[in-house]
Amino acid sequence: MFNLLIWIVYGLFVGSLAKAIVPINLRLGFFQTVALGVAGSYMGGGILYILGTYDSLSPSGIFMGVAGGVLSLILYNKFINK
Repeated sequence: MFNLLIWIVYGLFVGSLAKAIVPINLRLGFFQTVALGVAGSYMGGGILYILGTYDSLSPSGIFMGVAGGVLSLILYNKFINK
């Protein structure tokens, strides 16, 4: 149960940062922001895992989580506006 709470907080953090970085005017609610952040974290973590340097709480893990969140937000916007 505690892991779920950590993922929600981390997803909210990453999703909020991604929404602040990308100048797309999307109205995403709480759960969509958390889902965006979690998806971005998985994308960034996957890239770091492939590179062989995966650590979720290191600065590179947080940076790649935000970068993955930005990529998720851009892909979501392309998918919705198509």
